[in-house]
Amino acid sequence: MTTTVHAPTTSSSHPSATRRLVTAELRLLLRDPLTLTFVLAFPIVSMLIIGGSFGTDADAAFPVDPTQWYVASYFTVVIGATGLIMLPVHIASYRERGVLRRLAASGFPRWSFALAQAVTGLLAIAVSCLLLLAVAAPVYGVPAVEDPVRVGLGILAGSLAFVSIGVLLGTVMPSARAAQATGLLLFFPSFLLGVGGPPPAVMSDVLRSISDVLPLKLVTDAIREPWLGIGDATGSLLVVVVIAVAASALAARRTAL
Repeated sequence: MTTTVHAPTTSSSHPSATRRLVTAELRLLLRDPLTLTFVLAFPIVSMLIIGGSFGTDADAAFPVDPTQWYVASYFTVVIGATGLIMLPVHIASYRERGVLRRLAASGFPRWSFALAQAVTGLLAIAVSCLLLLAVAAPVYGVPAVEDPVRVGLGILAGSLAFVSIGVLLGTVMPSARAAQATGLLLFFPSFLLGVGGPPPAVMSDVLRSISDVLPLKLVTDAIREPWLGIGDATGSLLVVVVIAVAASALAARRTAL
């Protein structure tokens, strides 16, 4: 997967050059099978399978209809897959092939690549979440959003946090293979313990303790609880905001062409 980016000739053309870079990134990601699998297909298929495995009645394990529980939860799977797998692999492959050095030599501003990756990641999350809801609606229905403001803040903060983490991981991994291996090792335990696996009520104390400190679980709580009206998740949201600010600062500092 290769692309040619023409350099801007003057500093006044930087905004246009950055837009071209974002457009090129979106085209490349749409052709990437890893993106199509983990960001688009995997959350939807997993939601359809797991969401239909526990019936529709609330019980001791699920405080609400299990199908609604998993529809609300799988927003976070999209966020995690984007930040832990898609972006790190994509950026590390650029570093491995020397694309970042060529961009620097072409005169792109230092911030343009990081901005392009952040915009691309956020757009990928938005599109994937909309597709997830479109599939869930006729199968399980979409649960009513009890607190839209808090849910919106949770989605925004969680997306910014994991997009920044993805950019940061991509800049420190030596190769695309290393980024893929690291991303998968981080993603699947978080997915099983914090989002798409069994509900916390049926986990052992040890697993629940691990789950409670996973960043992806905190993002899930910040979205799912106010969405389903089972809590306000203020503590989780505040921690996610702190993670988003810290990860964004580190990514901006680390990302240099």
